[in-house]
Amino acid sequence: MVFNMDERISVYSERMQKTYEYLESDYAAIRAGRANPHVLDKLYVDYYGTPTPIQQVGNITVPEARIIQIAPWEKSLVKAIEKAIMASDIGITPSNDGSVIRLVFPELTEERRKDLVKEVKKKGEDAKVAIRNIRRDGNDAFKKLSKTDISEDEIKQLEDNLQKQTDKFIKDIDALIESKSKEIMTV
Repeated sequence: MVFNMDERISVYSERMQKTYEYLESDYAAIRAGRANPHVLDKLYVDYYGTPTPIQQVGNITVPEARIIQIAPWEKSLVKAIEKAIMASDIGITPSNDGSVIRLVFPELTEERRKDLVKEVKKKGEDAKVAIRNIRRDGNDAFKKLSKTDISEDEIKQLEDNLQKQTDKFIKDIDALIESKSKEIMTV
């Protein structure tokens, strides 16, 4: 039996990478006082009976630091887009002039910024827990390998390599938390 250590580690490394990428996309949707088109990423509009991402039914621009402008390709979609934004949890009331929808982001209060930083830290901690759970799954799988013809040294090496991956992703998540918190607190 040929034993390939990289293959066994890569399964868990890919899961950790997906967790990190999910956290990144989650953070992109958190508004930090500036207009960020990513807050619309999870919004869908009813387009001829099909839920369609807002990005696919109009042009999204940021004409000013605190304004997102959505220009639907079909004027009939203005009301549907407005309805989707109102039903969402982004907390901004859209205004429209019949052909263009504008989202004006208010300045965040100090208290709201602190709440957002707490939310960022909580999501970061959840991601770290998920990374550690992936490590645990890997270690459990490696222990089961000891019943086959793999030596204790090879299992120890697998566990060490998995721990290095875990440490790397935890460090990356900490950097992401720090970066997003700093962005939110910057006035």
